[in-house]
Amino acid sequence: MNHWDCMEKKLRRNLLFCLLGLALGIVLALVGNFFYERSSTNESCMACHFHPEAADSWKQSYHYNNPSGTKVDCVQCHLPPKGNFAHFKAKAKIGIKDVWSALTKKKEDIDWESKKELEHATRIVYNSSCLECHVNLYPTGISDEGIVAHLYYDENAEKLNLQCISCHLDAGHFNPNYSHSKMTGVPVSSANTEIYTTLAEVTSFENFTETVPGTSAAIRMVAVPGGKFTIGSPSDEPFRAGDEGPQKEIEVSPFFMSEVEITWDQYWAFYGETMSEGRIDPDVVRAHNSRPDIDAVSGPTPPFGNPDQGWGMGNRPALTMTHYAAEVFCRWLSLRTGRHYRLPTEAEWEYAARGGTDGAYFFDGKIRKFAKDTTVIGGYVVYSLNSRNRTQEPSRVKPNPFGLKNMLGNVMEYCSDWYAEDAYAQLRDGEKDPQGPATGTEHVVRGGFYADAAGRVRSAARSHTRHDDWLRTDPQIPKSIWWYSDVKGIGFRVVCDVPEGIN
Repeated sequence: MNHWDCMEKKLRRNLLFCLLGLALGIVLALVGNFFYERSSTNESCMACHFHPEAADSWKQSYHYNNPSGTKVDCVQCHLPPKGNFAHFKAKAKIGIKDVWSALTKKKEDIDWESKKELEHATRIVYNSSCLECHVNLYPTGISDEGIVAHLYYDENAEKLNLQCISCHLDAGHFNPNYSHSKMTGVPVSSANTEIYTTLAEVTSFENFTETVPGTSAAIRMVAVPGGKFTIGSPSDEPFRAGDEGPQKEIEVSPFFMSEVEITWDQYWAFYGETMSEGRIDPDVVRAHNSRPDIDAVSGPTPPFGNPDQGWGMGNRPALTMTHYAAEVFCRWLSLRTGRHYRLPTEAEWEYAARGGTDGAYFFDGKIRKFAKDTTVIGGYVVYSLNSRNRTQEPSRVKPNPFGLKNMLGNVMEYCSDWYAEDAYAQLRDGEKDPQGPATGTEHVVRGGFYADAAGRVRSAARSHTRHDDWLRTDPQIPKSIWWYSDVKGIGFRVVCDVPEGIN
């Protein structure tokens, strides 16, 4: 065999290998595409996704049940658009996670309610996929409010990292408790139908129930004795943050504090008497409410959607109101009762939260253990491990030594102080009734909330409002002074100064 014959034979062999490789590649591609397509069907998603309501809520949603008859499939929302690496990467990641969950987890152990919340939805719904389908954000028939909202989105989507799902949470899975419109009317509680006709009498420094004539609002007030305590946390306390020191000995005067966070029933009584149907210039509202001679305040405008997040109202804590709204509530309550109600100072709040104790919590236990074990802390605090990612009623927990409930967890609570990281450095040992910094841009909030870990619901843990960020998706110009659009776990409780003549 000469040289050319050898070359020809080798060439044929290489060509055969190439053809076999090509054929194998085609077969693998066809098989891969088959499995890719099959694993992208709704049936395949449902096979691993054993959420008990996923299929039914999808079929009731606008993505399935709509006038055009268009059906939006699972992968069209829960994966990035086809045609790029991000799509395949997300598909592989989600697929592996779903299969693993189906094989290793019991569906009854999964907190399905928390999976319905926006915080979870933003991790599994892709903005790019929303825009892939919804090319025209200004279709025929869109409302004026919709135009304003979508213009705001167009102008700020990238700058503020706005997500379509923030306003359209129920588009893919129907939620009967979700509302995409301005609230009408005033919610009425079915629990307490009694309309009070007289004020509470306060003749001694003892617990009393404040009643607002003409409403069904009753607020249980606890007498908190004055005293001295050490504000802040020691440097060796686990999870301590830098703004919790240096520790100082502080004295506070006696005061009354609401036993629980202001409830929806109580807040709606205020709303029903003071609400403003139309939008009024915020400067005009502030000017009116700040006058010392007014006999009635101008209150909130209607919120957009359900401010209770569909969790229920009644005795659950009212939430999503601004710091200003909480202050106006106090002014309203003062005008209606003749007593001086206000938000607590930060010093009063921590003194009340500690209830005469000096540890990380007002109950015994090791802090680091509470990060995993709810046996002890769960009886006193609504936090990330026992909240089901939502607020709970006060009856869920036991009170602290002063008789106050939910001082830690459930919702963050407004204080009257401006926030400063070095606020305690500005205090003097032995100072009485400190009021906090004279100026600032954000207010102190204390107590942590239902989604916080154990380290964030300690008695000394400090935080503050994030005013602009909490209004990130509010498209109104000017933005609301009454309701926050981007925070859920914020509320407040009130303090009443001890009336003159009472020891």
